[in-house]
Amino acid sequence: MSEITPELHMRQCIQKVATGPAYSKDLSYDEARDVMRIILEDDADPVQTAILFIALRMKRETDEENRGILQALIDTATISTANVDELVDISDPYDGYTRGVPTSPFMPAVLAALGVNAVSHGLDSVGPKYGSTHYKVLKAAGVDVNLTPEAATKQLETIGWTYIDQSQFAPKLHDLIPLRQRIIKRQVLTTVEVLLGPIRAKNKTHFMSGYVHKAYPPIYASLARHSGFDSAMFVRGVEGGIIPSLQQSGRLFYYHDKGEEKQRDLSPKDINIKAPTRAVTIPDALTTVTEGKDAIASKVDANELSAVSATMGLAALAGEKGLYYDALVYSASICLTHLNRYQTMSDAADAVKRVLDNGDALAKLKAAA
Repeated sequence: MSEITPELHMRQCIQKVATGPAYSKDLSYDEARDVMRIILEDDADPVQTAILFIALRMKRETDEENRGILQALIDTATISTANVDELVDISDPYDGYTRGVPTSPFMPAVLAALGVNAVSHGLDSVGPKYGSTHYKVLKAAGVDVNLTPEAATKQLETIGWTYIDQSQFAPKLHDLIPLRQRIIKRQVLTTVEVLLGPIRAKNKTHFMSGYVHKAYPPIYASLARHSGFDSAMFVRGVEGGIIPSLQQSGRLFYYHDKGEEKQRDLSPKDINIKAPTRAVTIPDALTTVTEGKDAIASKVDANELSAVSATMGLAALAGEKGLYYDALVYSASICLTHLNRYQTMSDAADAVKRVLDNGDALAKLKAAA
């Protein structure tokens, strides 16, 4: 970092990015990394931090800015290496789900039952959605969601999967949640925090995430390469998660060996899924939330939704058929074919169904309780 004071560096960065649509300038990679380090080290005024984030958002963050901010987060986080050859990083939006019952929190256990090491990560609650998160769903299912990095890494090595919370592997970033809640709108941290990769494999680490807007796959691909992921999958998923629509054709962007991203089409019909809705619908009986959140925040109680997801997820892992079961089969099949574990989606789907029907996936989940 340069010899200028943190206060002056913050001031200079704000002056560059917050001078209106005609005169704002982009930060360099080094400037973005250094100013994010200042924020993480609590050397920045919260008002100025909020101005910086909003100004970056208003002018649109560049690849250099995104990568610089991501690097600052990596530099201040605990990144562990597990004693496994390969693993998949399952990375859903940290603000969770609000329009359907989330199914992805159980994906790592399903993959582990098929011999694929997997890690998921997240946090309890954050805006703008304040939805049902991996943390909430897995906690409701009886999983310990507060493991230290050392304990989470050991669990992955032992049973093939784990969850690790942002409060454990990136506490400085986690400390910014109150400020992010006051900012209200999405900002750069929402984009980059999912790419820290808190646990890596010895040889190859693969990234699986989702998107909604078509501009994001190249943004995420660049960040995934920067973070060191050997391959990556970006599913056009429901609410930006890793589960595609169960009703309509979808799209996958991916890369192998840190190369350029490619595209392929997805269809639930390819594995005989015929669903009446895009995702698992929220039961009508859940408590409606009408106060205190913005227009895209959860309209149902996130803890109640998470409890519903946990109940349905445990049933699906025990072989109960339905949309929840189908969602796990579909997403896991996409991952397995990307990893070349199976040549076709149909073969992969058959394998996933076997570990759901014979209880192996449920046993992997219960091993983390």
